[in-house]
Amino acid sequence: MKLERVDAADPRAVLRALRGAVLGAGPAIAIGAEGGALPDEVPPGTALVVTTSGSTGVPKSVVLSRNALTAGALATAARVGEGAWLLALPAGYIAGAQVLVRSLVSGHEPAILAGRFSPEAFAAAAASMASSIGGVPTPTFTSLVPVQVRRLLDAAERDDDVLAAVRSFAAVLVGGQALAPVIGDRAAEVGMRLVRTYGSTETSGGCVYDGVPLDATRVRIIDDEVQLSGPTLADGYLGDEAATSAAFPRDEDGTRWYRTGDTGEVVDGVLRVLGRRDNVVVSGGENISLDRVERAVRSIPGLESAVVVGVPDPEWGEVPVLVAASDTDAAALWERVREVVANEVGRHARPHRLVLVEEVPLLGSGKPDRVALRRHAASA
Repeated sequence: MKLERVDAADPRAVLRALRGAVLGAGPAIAIGAEGGALPDEVPPGTALVVTTSGSTGVPKSVVLSRNALTAGALATAARVGEGAWLLALPAGYIAGAQVLVRSLVSGHEPAILAGRFSPEAFAAAAASMASSIGGVPTPTFTSLVPVQVRRLLDAAERDDDVLAAVRSFAAVLVGGQALAPVIGDRAAEVGMRLVRTYGSTETSGGCVYDGVPLDATRVRIIDDEVQLSGPTLADGYLGDEAATSAAFPRDEDGTRWYRTGDTGEVVDGVLRVLGRRDNVVVSGGENISLDRVERAVRSIPGLESAVVVGVPDPEWGEVPVLVAASDTDAAALWERVREVVANEVGRHARPHRLVLVEEVPLLGSGKPDRVALRRHAASA
């Protein structure tokens, strides 16, 4: 099957190309970060190749079939309902691409927020979606990352149009990174119906909603690692059989699983993700999960977007450092930070220092750019 690269900066071009790749005869399309030369041909059934660089900066091209993408769209509709979707994320990432796929599968033309995200633009796009079939209003849905949710909630406090917009959606999927509990509470207070999603490009986007796997998705924990199986799994990494075999092992019965690299636990059928297996520093001989420290810090009002990174230290080897935007009252909250982390994680895990930045840098996916933050924190 032919493979063609599409300019993901033009979401309508991605939509047109996906229409052929998912619903038609192709060709398959390539989006995402530049990961070197791509082949002209891909395996039959391929619809989408997404090249991701993530927080590590190491590109990998994930091969997704039309069956996997469609399975994800149908399972989402079965869980949250059917209706019209608003694209408010970059189309070059799986979360944005899946909004378009869901629209194609549902038969509803998506609304597209063009240009840079802002609460005002989001509200205008949401207002334009009002429609009905046979006098029955059509439910609307969208997908966001936590930083967008926070900005919308901040704006909703002073702008009635934004408040009406966030209340108008039957469900707002939130993924990409953990949502701070404070943000979830604020959303519930104003009537914003959030659904926390968990997944990755390798699973065609979110496949676990509010801790519960979508239909046909299975979750297991092996050696504390979250592993996923089901019809939404990618075929693997383009041109990298070794990485594919390592990330997608098979059981003796032939079942394929995806090794997420996340630690977690399942309690009463609900998955709780604890953090990345590799996001750990060894400080003074103690292992410290930076994800656990960050989760504790983000429970403090005002620090919902703070980031914790590990940096080299001549005495301790590595230490956790808190990075926050300079317009927060992080300095005033410093003692509270150390108290909360000591209580929830342990005294050994308390951040050693605070680094203020003008603005926390983000990747195009909306996740913090941890590579840039580590570099800055190490030199600050």
